Amino acid sequence: MNTPRINLDGVTLEMMVTRLSEKLGWAAMAEAVPVRCFSHDPGIQSSLKFLRRTPWARKKVEDLYRQIR
Repeated sequence: MNTPRINLDGVTLEMMVTRLSEKLGWAAMAEAVPVRCFSHDPGIQSSLKFLRRTPWARKKVEDLYRQIR
C-alpha cells in the first residue's frame, strides 16, 4: 500500500508519542511497534528516551503517526 508522505515539519517525537497514546492506546502501539517501552510500564518519557536512541523504532513510530493522521 502506497501511503502519501505526510510532512512532519514542526511535529516533535513527543507530540507523536502523545497523540498515538491518546488515539490508539499503549496496547495498540505495542502491537504495531513491538518494543518494551510500549508494552511494559509504558510512559511518554521512557518511550522518548528509547526512541531517540533507536532509529528503526523511531521510523516505525513516525510511519504509524502518518497512518493515523
